[in-house]
Amino acid sequence: MDDVVPPSGVVAVARLDGAAMVDVDGVFEQFSDALRFPSYFGWNWPALSDCLSDLHWLSARRYLIMIENAPCILRENVDRAVLFSVLADVGRQWANSYEPEDHGMGPLFHAILLCDERDVESLEREVAAASKPWWRMS
Repeated sequence: MDDVVPPSGVVAVARLDGAAMVDVDGVFEQFSDALRFPSYFGWNWPALSDCLSDLHWLSARRYLIMIENAPCILRENVDRAVLFSVLADVGRQWANSYEPEDHGMGPLFHAILLCDERDVESLEREVAAASKPWWRMS
């Protein structure tokens, strides 16, 4: 069982609700509450990116963010693409922070968008389109 379930303190898991992320403030609130962001969190996209890129206040070596009801996130809001871009960019940053003692433990940071099967294809397209760095999005 030890090779299936990591030891305690290795993985921090945060569960967010996309249904509560209908506006930008809801997005920031869900992330801040679930990941216990520090009081200096600035409630804007650069601050979200900075906090997700660090997470030093959580005692873990891996981070898993699961967002339920993903199709509800910022529905019909241009900032939806910005959020997906922030998550992709943060994932790339964590992927580049590999350390030898982490060998074989998998990626350092994952964000998983949970949805019904009928929504998978459209979410995949949106996430792929958001691969451009968030600060370059217009």
